[in-house]
Amino acid sequence: MTATAVPGVGGFRVPKYFEVKHLLLDLTRTMPPGAPLPPERELAQRYGTSRTTVRQALTELVVEGRLLRIQGKGTFVAIPKVAQVLELASYTEGMRAQGVRPQTLILETGYIAADEELAALLAIAVGARVLRIHRLRLADGEPMSVDASHLSANRFPGLRRHLARRASLYEALSAGYGVEIAEAQETIETVLADPRDARLLGVDTGMPLLLLSRQAFDADGQPVEWAQSRYRGDRYKLVTRLHRGARRPGEGEGAP
Repeated sequence: MTATAVPGVGGFRVPKYFEVKHLLLDLTRTMPPGAPLPPERELAQRYGTSRTTVRQALTELVVEGRLLRIQGKGTFVAIPKVAQVLELASYTEGMRAQGVRPQTLILETGYIAADEELAALLAIAVGARVLRIHRLRLADGEPMSVDASHLSANRFPGLRRHLARRASLYEALSAGYGVEIAEAQETIETVLADPRDARLLGVDTGMPLLLLSRQAFDADGQPVEWAQSRYRGDRYKLVTRLHRGARRPGEGEGAP
């Protein structure tokens, strides 16, 4: 692989495509969202490299969500990622707070029997009926995530009917059952899109996704929901504010 020296970094050598990638970033900063990039051949001539090198740089920028590739049409400057603040709110509330129009399509609802893991997460008996809600989330009409929520069918009878009248699951729980989500534990991982999720989200199979797993509790500390959401890594970013914990008197003195 061809490499080039980067000025000002003590002669440190980086792959040629990496240099091209940063040149492309400089180019896209001067272009509005939705603007088409020049063809690969033209970019290769402009930067004095091969089309293969340009294609590799473009592919990384697509994966990072900086560019959008449309089959048969070309490559375009992507619109900015949707920023979601990590807080105890529903998807609908979070998108509205960002000035984005949220939409939820219920793909499937049905009952399953809780295995040991799911029974422990929902504090129910093994084999108890669980309502599984499979949803596609959109932001301004664009597919954003695929969700699977699990709730105790015994605790929330008729929940499917309430969901038909409410845009948000949490709103349905509050209005129909007087249950408010007070606390949640959430983990974030990266996974690759399988063929089904890729089709629903409009991305390539193998595209990196953000996997958010949430166990939500009510004010009494009882589990309400176990959910997993797979978000497009190219269109979504998470934002949080961290606070330094209060120290006890004398604790940590002298430490940096």
